[in-house]
Amino acid sequence: MQTLDIISVNIWQIIISLCNLVIIFLIMKKFLFKPVKDMIAKREAKVNEVLDEAKQERAEAEKTKTLWEEKMAASDEEADRIIKKAVAKAGKRSELIIGNANSKADEIVRQAKAEAELEHKAAEESIRHEIVTLSSALTGKLLEREINPDDHSELIDEFINEIGEIS
Repeated sequence: MQTLDIISVNIWQIIISLCNLVIIFLIMKKFLFKPVKDMIAKREAKVNEVLDEAKQERAEAEKTKTLWEEKMAASDEEADRIIKKAVAKAGKRSELIIGNANSKADEIVRQAKAEAELEHKAAEESIRHEIVTLSSALTGKLLEREINPDDHSELIDEFINEIGEIS
């Protein structure tokens, strides 16, 4: 019978290959595992830091939004007060003036309403401008690495349109 040398199993060669594998594993663990682990830990710390900053900035933005909503409510009350004052003034004048004075009193009421509306719109525009400025600054900090100036302008325009629709 003939023996096949090609198929033979050499136990010493297997043991030496396993020893080589263990040595390579230990060398890689010694020189690569710890540096890679440190690098991953640093990246994780950096990501957590960025997330914490984003949370803080979002909280500040929410505070600012609440403040501006309160100011909007106050401006609405102020506009109502101005309109009521103008209507009361026009009512007193209409009682005192006869004939031609009635048409003048109506004109005064219309002017007072128009002025109140203009003041209300001016207050809203001022508040919108402040919101745009603050949101632009906050989003600029958050997104300065990720968004080009055209995308940034587009986001601000969308935000302004949404604020206009809410009002």
